[in-house]
Amino acid sequence: MNPTRKTALVAGIFYLLTEVTAIGGMLSYGPILTDPTFIVSASGNDTGVLIGAFLEVLLAIAVVGSAVTLYPVIKTYGGGLALGYVAGRLIEAAIILVGVMSLLTILTLRSGGATDTDAAVTVGRSLVALHDWTFLFGPKFALGVNTVLLASLMFRSRLVPRPIAILGLVGGSLIFASGTAALFGAYADVSTLGFAAAMPVLAWELSVALWMIIKGFRTVTPAPLSTPVALERSFS
Repeated sequence: MNPTRKTALVAGIFYLLTEVTAIGGMLSYGPILTDPTFIVSASGNDTGVLIGAFLEVLLAIAVVGSAVTLYPVIKTYGGGLALGYVAGRLIEAAIILVGVMSLLTILTLRSGGATDTDAAVTVGRSLVALHDWTFLFGPKFALGVNTVLLASLMFRSRLVPRPIAILGLVGGSLIFASGTAALFGAYADVSTLGFAAAMPVLAWELSVALWMIIKGFRTVTPAPLSTPVALERSFS
């Protein structure tokens, strides 16, 4: 397997892993996100929360892994954009981990057997609110910007078919706009409109992942000419 094909395969697996772990993590958390009394409840599912947290840690690893894997290839077509993509994915992963730690903190306080129920519920709701904000700033704002950066590079390089790159440009822009609308109270972040706005970026991630895994990158176009002699020849 040539190095470029291997890079595409690894990057595709990382991208696919982000989808599986993101969905699995949210489904595993269960009542900790919706039950304000979870922190003082004796019947909460700690195992589900731990599984969700573990999946989101894997999500953060996959987010960074996808960027680091793609960087040596995409930097040829725009060093600044490629570096911005890597930095953006690092920020996205950091936001995800902050959300994970906020929910794990609830488990720690819950196991301590708080005596002041009202205070404990307030703290629990505050930590869930922090997680909710990370869900807005990570999978909406950071993901939107990162998707547009990578899709721009993919459109320029044609490493994947341009319709897939265009889907990324549309999906990234739409989910960023949806996050902005949710931030200013147009509708709830977790809502039918929010879910609908996330569909194009989900389709982008699945399509680009499957293309890289199954097909690999398309023929890599040469880097732009940069030497004085080459530039002179290009205009002659």
